Order: sequence, then structure tokens, then C-alpha cells
Amino acid sequence: MRVLGINAIFHDPAAALVVDGRTVAAAEEERFSRRKHGKRPVPFSAWELPELSAAWCLESAGLRPDDLDAVVYSFDPALSRDAAELGLNDPWDHLRVDYARRAPQFLAAALPGLDPDRVRFVPHHVAHAASAGLALGDDTAVLVLDGRGETASHLAGVYRSGSLDVLAAQQLPHSLGLLYEDLTRHLGFQHSSDEYKVMALASYGTPRFLGLLRELVHANDDGGFTVERIDWSALAKPRTADAEMGETHADLAASVQARLEEVLLDLARWTYDAAGGPSTLALAGGTALNCVANARIAAEGPYDRVWVQPAAGDSGTALGAALTVARDAGPLVPFTGADLGRGWSDQELEEELRRAALPYTRPASIAAEAARVLAGNGIVAWYQGRSEYGPRALGHRSLLAHPGDADTTTRMNNVKGREQFRPIAPMVRAERFSEIFDGVYPSPYMLFVHRVKSEWRDRIPAVVHVDGTARVQTVHTETEPLVAELLAEFDKLTGLPVVVNTSLNTAGRPMVDTPREAMELFGSAPVDLLALGPFAVHRATTFGGAR
Repeated sequence: MRVLGINAIFHDPAAALVVDGRTVAAAEEERFSRRKHGKRPVPFSAWELPELSAAWCLESAGLRPDDLDAVVYSFDPALSRDAAELGLNDPWDHLRVDYARRAPQFLAAALPGLDPDRVRFVPHHVAHAASAGLALGDDTAVLVLDGRGETASHLAGVYRSGSLDVLAAQQLPHSLGLLYEDLTRHLGFQHSSDEYKVMALASYGTPRFLGLLRELVHANDDGGFTVERIDWSALAKPRTADAEMGETHADLAASVQARLEEVLLDLARWTYDAAGGPSTLALAGGTALNCVANARIAAEGPYDRVWVQPAAGDSGTALGAALTVARDAGPLVPFTGADLGRGWSDQELEEELRRAALPYTRPASIAAEAARVLAGNGIVAWYQGRSEYGPRALGHRSLLAHPGDADTTTRMNNVKGREQFRPIAPMVRAERFSEIFDGVYPSPYMLFVHRVKSEWRDRIPAVVHVDGTARVQTVHTETEPLVAELLAEFDKLTGLPVVVNTSLNTAGRPMVDTPREAMELFGSAPVDLLALGPFAVHRATTFGGAR
């Protein structure tokens, strides 16, 4: 059974390929088109398909469009209703639905040879749920929250033996995701893009508007919630993108973040009771990228385990849609890692270096070479294996730095050209995690925050956020041997088992995906070493100096 999943309707277009129950490829269109988030999140863009990522998924498996048994689109236009009926102030929403209805024809044009009759639709939130519940492979409760789907903004359910039982769904216009998007816009950021900036900003504020928000935003007894209209301007002056960020803005972000966490906890508890007390909760939807809320659900909720799909946003619905249909044909192989995108062989990487006329070496161990540069307080562009599916750099397309220098945060934010209130994250070998951090373990996808133990805060100041937390990635030797080796070598040189890890990109651009893009970033940013597969390109060597 060969199933291609497609997400295109709202934002973050992506494609995912499942063959005989195994996820063999998944990638976001932005990594190919180099347009951040793939396209604008407006109805006029709903016709745009992830043509490049879909074509790559097929090519990587040696398939043609006519080899596919199904192509699955992660939105069901048959479920949609008029925007006014849904309480949405969007006079152009009918375009989105009309484009979705025409998806079979659009897809047949984009993938020549595809029979449009093989295109199927899966409801948006069912696709989100499957991206977590079916990918996990266990019986599990599942909670989905985002801006919106066809008519709802939320799904609570439970998977039993691969079948989804929907327990609750909150109808629009009530939406926690749209609430956070509206705040993002009010604070001068790009909605459906920069919500993570609001989450970071919240740590600098005091939740002094929380009392009011508790009156306007609350969970209901039926598993859903209510979000009343909020006059943001009455609480904090609207901010433009280039304006100064004030204390009131941070306080508003802190208040909304705190209320979001409280309501999510209520929903998680309701789902637990309605599902009969399962031990595991799987999270998906854009709201599941809120790692602070995830950590609170894990700490205070009733579940033994909380698992979050690393591509929890809309890009993940491509995978969820494919898994939903593939599950009908037979058992699925559980999700084993986010490294599902493009990769290059050592020979191909060396050819790219030669083509670019870059001086390079092949050290006995690229991990040891990178550790040496990091120990000297250098910055390393780390490009290894297949690229990550989802928004987090997990040791395949990463910028690495020394966590022991308090100035590293400023340096890294300057390299990336982003706001200085943004934290940078640590990666740590799994076996050392409990010495340094408290919180969710394991955390291989960097989707929870953790408390940094007091005795370590002065030793790794670069990765300690203003609230004393860090968004940790635990590195496991069996799944990430090369990164684990780098961490071990760095530990030998510095006595620190932690390295700074942030995404290999600069502000406003998607993560680096190809070798050429990695070299372009290296050439334009103050990075000391490009570790491109087994090859090392040093800054001094590049410009003819001595190392």
C-alpha cells in the first residue's frame, strides 16, 4: 500500500509517503521553495500544493504518481460550512473550501500520471490526531488543538487498536489557537508563524491580566471550551513589528500563556476521564508546539506519559492523513524519528565542496573536530544525515555553540538576526539528563521545557532562560550516535555534557536543507566550522589563513 499524504489548506504545506505501513519520507515545502512556512496563511493561497516536496517523496522511494494507491488531502471540504455560520469574520473563506474541493484536479496536474479518483480526503483534526496517535503506535488518548479545521478547533479522542473514537470537538469560532494567533498579531509578530516568540516573551512578564482572562476563556463540562472576544487594545497598546517591546506587552503574553496552560490542563484531565484513564496522551496541532504548556500537562496531568508529534503543526497533517488511510490496509510501523527529509551521500557532499572550491579536510572524527572547535568557544554549523520533519533542529541541521559562556545567547541571536529575548536550547546525552535537569524524560524532540538544577545554572548560563528553564533535547546513542559522540568529546574537553543547539538558519528563512545552502550560510555568517557530513571546512582555512 503506497499512500502519499498532502497538507496544503492553511499553512506549512508538506508531503509524506507511507509504504506498507512504514513512513519512508516526509518534508515541508519550505525546505524546497525557500519560502518560510511555504506560503501565506490566507484563503487565496489554498490552491498552492507542496509540489516539490511531494515529487521528492516519490523520487526518494523510486515511485511514479501512477504507482500510488492513494493520495490523501488533510482537509475534508464536505464537512465545511459557511464562514459566517461558523462565526468567522472571513469573507474569502469560501475560496479555501472551493480550492479544497478541486484538490484532485490540482494534484493530478501537479503529479502527472496521477488518477484524480485516487485522491481522498481526511478531516483536518483526524489527520492531526493520527500524526500523533497512529505514529506512536500504542493505545493512547489524543488531544488536538490548533487555529481551526473544517468547523472545529479541537479534538479529544482515544485510539484503541488503531481506531479513533472521537470524544469531543469544540466548534468554531471558539479557538485557543486563534486566540494565541490574535495575540501574536497584536504584539507585532506574524500570526501562524511567530507564536513561539510570544511564548518566549511570556517568561519576561507578570500574568496580571489572568483574572480577566479566566472570565473570558475557560473549559466546559462537555470537553470543549469557551473563548469570548478580548479587547486586546484595552489591555496593551498594539505594537508594530519595528516598535519597542514594553512591559505591558510581556505581561499580556504572560497572562495569555498562563491561561492557555490552565485550560489545556483542564482539557487533558477531561480527556483522561472520558477515555477511561489511559496511561499515555499524544498531542498534536499547532498548540502542541507550545513546549511550556506541554511540560505543565506532563507535570500536573494524570498521564504517565505525554508524547508530542515533532511535526505537530499543520505540516504533520500530511503524515497523519497518509497514516489514516494506510492503517485501513494493515498494521503500521511506529514513528522512530524526525529525520525523514533529504540527505546526501558522502560522495555527493564532497562533490558539492569541490564544486564550490572550498578548502576542506576529512578528519578522523568529525564529531571530535566539532567538539574541539566548540570547546574553543567557536560556532559550528552541523549538517548531518537526513533533514528533520517539523520546526525543530534535532542534530541534523543545527547551529552549535558552547553553553558555558554567558555571551553565547547574544552571539547566537546576532548570528541568526533575531530578537535578544529569544532563548537558545541545550542538547544533552540521555544518560546525563537527570544530573542537570528536572522534567520530562526522554525528550528527543525538544518539545518540553525543563527546570535547570540550581548547581548547573552558573555552569551552562547560555541555555538557561530567564525563568530558570531550558528546552532540552535528550540525545540517545542508539538513535543519534554521531551527536552522542560529539557530546561525549565535548564533555571530555570541558567537563560539560551539554551543547547549545539551535536551527541552522537565519531569521525569516527556512532551515538549511541542501549542502549548497549550508555553504551559503557558512559563507555569510560568523560561523567557525562547517561540519558537512564527515568533512570539515574551517573559517580560517576558507580565507587562506592558518588554523
